[in-house]
Amino acid sequence: MKEKVESLCKEIENKISLVKNKNELNNIKVEYMGKKGIITELQSGIKDAIDKKEYGILVNKVRTEFNNNYQKKLNEIEEEELNKKLESENIDISLPATHIPIGSPNILESIIEEVEEVFMSMGYDVVDGPEIEEDKYNFELLNIPKGHPARDAQDTFYIEDESILLRSQTSPVQARTMLAAGGNKPVRMICPGKTYRRDADDATHSHQFMQIEGLLVDKNISLSDLKGTFDVIAKKLFGENCETRFRPSYYQFTEPSVETDISCFICKGKGCSLCKNTGWITVSGAGMVHPNVLRNCGYDPNVWSGFAFGFGAERLAMLKYGINDIRTFYQTDLRELKSFDRRDVE
Repeated sequence: MKEKVESLCKEIENKISLVKNKNELNNIKVEYMGKKGIITELQSGIKDAIDKKEYGILVNKVRTEFNNNYQKKLNEIEEEELNKKLESENIDISLPATHIPIGSPNILESIIEEVEEVFMSMGYDVVDGPEIEEDKYNFELLNIPKGHPARDAQDTFYIEDESILLRSQTSPVQARTMLAAGGNKPVRMICPGKTYRRDADDATHSHQFMQIEGLLVDKNISLSDLKGTFDVIAKKLFGENCETRFRPSYYQFTEPSVETDISCFICKGKGCSLCKNTGWITVSGAGMVHPNVLRNCGYDPNVWSGFAFGFGAERLAMLKYGINDIRTFYQTDLRELKSFDRRDVE
């Protein structure tokens, strides 16, 4: 039996050494290790062996010898196949690279993200709301009663009677947030999003535009808090040398109301065509939240106060990047978009 095992081991080694591919190697495996293979039949004969222990040792020696030779040859074949594949798939690095055009960041999204980052650093939440809105939230709760010019069908897109409409501002999100707070919690939030008005499209007007509104409600809030917040935003967007000022104005949902201006970053206050020779540029409207709005949304105006503000994302982008036509944002001319790529501007 010992001589037979030695002879079998040499036979296995010789046969495997002559193998040239995986198919031939697999055939040898079937021949020796298959259900009717030579080694399998040797193993089944252990029950009839006189010295089962010695017989088992010899059979295991054959199995081990086969497995070692098989695995060694398999590794050699796979390595050879890999080398041939690498040789056939060589890349000629001297060839010019294929030009892959990349897109440009959307300017409006970039401006909104920039504003969001500033406000989030001051503890504000970014809140979203429905674009198809109820009259209750878009007008009534915001101190805009029936008969107000803003409710006219020539100014607002109504969908169903005069109760459902496309929101004309993102202020309804402010009302919804205050109502959700229950009238007893501070609110600090901004709500960027699309708004819709019946404007004729031209270089400075669009029936659809992006608005970024903000709201802070707490105890002992004053106009100076609004001024300080506006200063931070203006300097972050237009540079540390940017100055700000308030001018009296009127909005139905704030009292007192102000127009917020920044010093012209082109002429540095000397006067130019951009600032219409005033040295100042209007960028948003703001004011202290009207007591009626606080009351409508569940807050006691004798205890709570707050301020609200609103930016037009398109206006901020037009000022910051020198864009003179709002329609540029909504056209599909890639040449126009590429010319205002923030990566090039910055």
